[in-house]
Amino acid sequence: MDFKGLSRDKILKLLKKVKEEDLTYDSGRILGSMCTSPHPIAKEVFCEFIESNLGDPGLFKGTRALENDVIKMIGELLGDPNVVGHVVTGGTEANLMAMRAARNIKGLVKPEIIVPKSAHFSFKKAAEILRLNLKEAALGPDYRVDIDSVGELLSSNTVAIVGIAGTTELGLVDPIPELSRLCEDEGVYLHVDAALGGFIIPFLKEAGYDIPDFDFRLKGVTSVTIDPHKMGLAPIPSGCIVFRGREYLDSMSIETPYLTEKQQSTIVGTRSGASAAATWAIMKYMGREGYIRVVKDSMKITHFLARELKRCGFELVTEPQLNIVAFNSPDMPPEALAHQLGLKGWSVSISSYPPAVRIVLMPHIKKEHIEAFMEDLTRI
Repeated sequence: MDFKGLSRDKILKLLKKVKEEDLTYDSGRILGSMCTSPHPIAKEVFCEFIESNLGDPGLFKGTRALENDVIKMIGELLGDPNVVGHVVTGGTEANLMAMRAARNIKGLVKPEIIVPKSAHFSFKKAAEILRLNLKEAALGPDYRVDIDSVGELLSSNTVAIVGIAGTTELGLVDPIPELSRLCEDEGVYLHVDAALGGFIIPFLKEAGYDIPDFDFRLKGVTSVTIDPHKMGLAPIPSGCIVFRGREYLDSMSIETPYLTEKQQSTIVGTRSGASAAATWAIMKYMGREGYIRVVKDSMKITHFLARELKRCGFELVTEPQLNIVAFNSPDMPPEALAHQLGLKGWSVSISSYPPAVRIVLMPHIKKEHIEAFMEDLTRI
């Protein structure tokens, strides 16, 4: 490796060329991602706080105060301003922390977790890392978790049940109220993965959409994952994990004697305070009304795409509940269709259950993008 220094101009020129190989959100061509362009104010604040390290929060008391305020705002959004938690890298780390807390609180020799078949792959990572026996509950005909299947999988070794508020592949919301009642009755920890839905469902409910509660308004919910770097318009990485009580953080706490704070509950040690500061900034800037506009706009585009697909003879897997549309062609399998779309510059993804072309209507997707997409799709 050549460690010879380069000029600033040379470096920037090389990076510009490299970046030309990347797709951009603004192009409207990224149709399969749950991430989007962060808001300009969030990017500005992120850079301003780039030096802060919340792994040693006593050195950055102001930034820690911002993180605490973010957690309070998230709690208010999810029905309980008294929650505790942290701004972390994203849904994977948040789900790992939740499973770790559930395992540690229960303290069983052979701990088991029950997740829907539709659960994010991060739970498989968590099960491997934490040595948990992972059991997959079946889905009903509506592709939501089947409560009876969950009940059949329950055992004396169950430390946690997981429900999804915005499934990764189809954007559906599991019957969380029923899961909450089950977990209350059985004394089992309930974690809700709302990485996608957390910044959508509360605002859709305020806009008049009929979606059941999924958060701390339900007594059986113990923790929630929510990702500001999805529909919250914060920069990557910005995920959040929130718990109903401090005892869950304490169950993961280890001593950190040489740092300014002597206990630490997060998975990582050094962690950027820029994410917390940027998330605080965008939440304060947008407010509830701003986020209501964002989610209503995304749902408007979602329903427009769904109507156009049906009009052109494509079959929807399910009517969209959040901002994801999955569909199939009567003429070719989804993998072949996705390949053909890729040749025309569209980056879509494929759901696994059931196999289908999957489109995520994030805020960077506008009506003109969908019109151009449909034009190419019908030509294919």
